[in-house]
Amino acid sequence: MICGFSRSISCCICRCYTKCIPLPVLTQLLIFGHVLDVVTEFIEGLVETYPGLQYLDGFPEVKVVLRADVSGATYDKVAVVSGGGSGHEPAHAGFVGEGMLTAAICGDVFASPPIDSILAGIRAVTGPSGCLLIVKNYTGDRLNFGLAAEQAKSEGYKVEMVIVGDDCALPPPRGIAGRRGLAGTILVHKIAGAAAASGLSLEEVAAEAKRASDMVGTMGVALSVCTLPGQVTPDRLGPGKMELGLGIHGEPGAAVADLQPVDIVVSHVLNQILSTETNYVPITRGNRVVLMINGLGATPLMELMIAAGKAVPRLQLEHGLAVDRVYTGSFMTSLDMAGFSITVMKADQAILNRLDAPTKAPNWPVAADGNHPPAKIPVPVPRSRSKKNDEILSRPEQLSPLGHILEVAIEAAATAIINLRDNLNEWDSIVGDGDCGSTMSKGASAILEDMKKCYPLNDPAETVGEIGSSIRKVMGGTSGVIYDIFFKAAYAQLKANSNSGITALHWAGALEAAIAAVSKYGGAKAGYRTLLDALIPASSVLKEKLASGEDPVEAFVSSAEAAVAGAESTKNMQAQAGRSSYVSAEILASVADPGAMAAASWYRAAVLAVKECK
Repeated sequence: MICGFSRSISCCICRCYTKCIPLPVLTQLLIFGHVLDVVTEFIEGLVETYPGLQYLDGFPEVKVVLRADVSGATYDKVAVVSGGGSGHEPAHAGFVGEGMLTAAICGDVFASPPIDSILAGIRAVTGPSGCLLIVKNYTGDRLNFGLAAEQAKSEGYKVEMVIVGDDCALPPPRGIAGRRGLAGTILVHKIAGAAAASGLSLEEVAAEAKRASDMVGTMGVALSVCTLPGQVTPDRLGPGKMELGLGIHGEPGAAVADLQPVDIVVSHVLNQILSTETNYVPITRGNRVVLMINGLGATPLMELMIAAGKAVPRLQLEHGLAVDRVYTGSFMTSLDMAGFSITVMKADQAILNRLDAPTKAPNWPVAADGNHPPAKIPVPVPRSRSKKNDEILSRPEQLSPLGHILEVAIEAAATAIINLRDNLNEWDSIVGDGDCGSTMSKGASAILEDMKKCYPLNDPAETVGEIGSSIRKVMGGTSGVIYDIFFKAAYAQLKANSNSGITALHWAGALEAAIAAVSKYGGAKAGYRTLLDALIPASSVLKEKLASGEDPVEAFVSSAEAAVAGAESTKNMQAQAGRSSYVSAEILASVADPGAMAAASWYRAAVLAVKECK
């Protein structure tokens, strides 16, 4: 025995299995054959194993697992949808079933699922009662699920999103990254799923999920690094070492320490979760709690039970808590990582009732089986509500006066970004990764090309929506998702007013809605040194000038000047988002934020072009 565990974990600690092929690599060589097939083949096996689960037609590109008995056209309860990168099985697909998740969206290994897959899942299971998205707090997941939510809302679906960040390993972070989403997310799934099954409204289900997420804390301990399919296991940990406070993607933990007996490790983790200094969870002596001991992939159930046996008396005696439920097993893994995480959730009778409610999700501890159907018939991928009868948008043969102005403004904005490409790259090489100009220029070029063919310029709302689609096709990284969210949110706002004719006030409202969506899903606010530091001042000045009765064109010109001033002011800001947040204040002060400068540039160019038209 080493570290209080049995020989299986001791073997991992001693690096015994570095003498052979790591298990996921061996499995892939024998079974899978191709690295890119692992998620596809996992889902194929999953739906054959559990008859209550099905996948969408369009598989394998659209990797969505859903309840076989649910159709968005007829489902009369709130749909609960989650997902994320694969490699965490049984999360998330293993928790799809009546009383828990309605659908799970599967990304590639440790990669956020694509927006189109998320949208397909929403459309497949969402009826008139709406859909709740439960998202772990990682930037990719937040942005991709957020953009899908905005697109779905623009199509008429009711969608809410709850972000779970239950990590208690790190001190309160600076900036917007926040706490990572870990195994506590599974408890939120169960509570939300039970609330939805009881017939509550979307707002009520979202409120219960948010309340649950605010009451849960998790911390992990690793004794090995996970192996990505087709790759050799990295040897980050030396013999006799363990990692405390790691994430679920193999990223380094908060600290590396010498191996300790399991009771000491458990005590340390519980003290961290329940710390009154960080106050991550509102748990005090006398409270009732739920405990989850979660295996990270290569830890036998026997050893997880040992950890559970150590944790319960410490919660009772050292922390004065009543432990009402204990869940032990593998809920959210990290491929073949040896180790475990501990989750503690504050409980009351309402939460216990949700956790005890029946579910047919196959990997919840009290799951129930169904009968095997005679055949597996793929569920059709629902069509987007934003285009009627497979309508293909196209450029009108003759432009209206408004259509001509819109064309001139779009062309000016895109051209300004293309001309600024080298400068943006130069600025970004100082405070980022040097590709801001190239990325933005790709999007601008795609906009110019698509405008010649498919922008319905006489319809401003639809044109704004198509700009987002153009960006989605070519702009990679965070910028592409952020701008797609921006234009989809603006589209939804304009669409609501398109019947009465779009005025300057409507454009101001669309700008405000777009800014709010980017802030909501990206997490940035004024002063965070992002593109919002150009657009927020522009929006504020525009609203003020229009409210005072100023000529609309002059109001927009004033707002463009505010955008440029706001972008320049980012030199004096400490970055709290993106790669710039790792750069020193001295270096940041030498250049304005490239994203803010790009936003000010296209906004100003569009406004001045409109002024010339007038």
